[in-house]
Amino acid sequence: MTLARLRSLWLLALLLSVLCGACRGPSGSPDALREAPHVQALPANQLGDESLTLPNALTSVKFAVIGDSGRGTAEQREVAAQMSRFRDAFGFPFVLMLGDNIYEGPATAEDYRLKFEAPYQELLAKGVRFFAVLGNHDDPRQVSYGPFNMNGERYYTFGPPEDVLTRVTTSIEFFALDSSNLDQVQLAWLDERLARSRAAWKIVFLHHPLYTSGRYARSARVHRWALEPILIRHGVDAVFSGHEHIYQRAALQQGIQYFVSGGAGSLRRGDGVRTPSIARSYSDDYHFMLVEIERDHLHFQAISRTGRTVDAGTLTQPTDDAADATKPADTGGRR
Repeated sequence: MTLARLRSLWLLALLLSVLCGACRGPSGSPDALREAPHVQALPANQLGDESLTLPNALTSVKFAVIGDSGRGTAEQREVAAQMSRFRDAFGFPFVLMLGDNIYEGPATAEDYRLKFEAPYQELLAKGVRFFAVLGNHDDPRQVSYGPFNMNGERYYTFGPPEDVLTRVTTSIEFFALDSSNLDQVQLAWLDERLARSRAAWKIVFLHHPLYTSGRYARSARVHRWALEPILIRHGVDAVFSGHEHIYQRAALQQGIQYFVSGGAGSLRRGDGVRTPSIARSYSDDYHFMLVEIERDHLHFQAISRTGRTVDAGTLTQPTDDAADATKPADTGGRR
């Protein structure tokens, strides 16, 4: 399918989503009275430390984030080793995978072993679960690979694992998308599931970024046209994407925090120019992310292959929203 054809489909889907929102009425719109969240980032002169910057609270939801990981290279294994080291101090029970999970053609059993199972064997042995989305280099049959927890679906939702729910104080719902195939059906599904969710935090993860100053800045606009109105309408809090082989944190965009984390196994040194929409960019080395959510705070830390902190901070929801933090998320069922 040509790029022009894809653009036409996405624009049509965007029009339909806008029309659906208009038909739904006020209940499908974000609360106009809700104050904007804010971000407090660690100053640049305090970056570089090799220790955990996150609060590591007993009652928080903790997870890691990796993107563009599936190379099977020494660099990927070194990032995985740092993840395992930080996991000993920060017991995250699951990982979001942002696509391009297994590079280079149709995935074989040996590909899964060399490019996923071997690099992350220490984490898998500790019971850490991985939740994946498809990237543009991924074999679509990855949806049926058990350790990716996609259950045969290109897009799906889930909440924190049950063993985590016994002690957390905040409801969270994750929405996994297939951004390589944003058809009308998937966009309508996302619109409906976000509208239904009662979670205090709504987190979306996908492969292609909506905001980036890297080499895919132009194509990011297409995904932004298709997705951003839906995300804004339903009060999504944060979006994690890969595709760019760098780390970036956007400036807050209409109340949403966008992250690019595509450096767990791939790297493009020097990508990511300075722009007003990008608050922090890092392309000097491979990296992964740690995230912690409790009540009205989302804490984040991006960590390089050598264990150095390259970005860290806190996204805070308005205090009026904190009262909703104990509402249960409707995470029943997938697509």
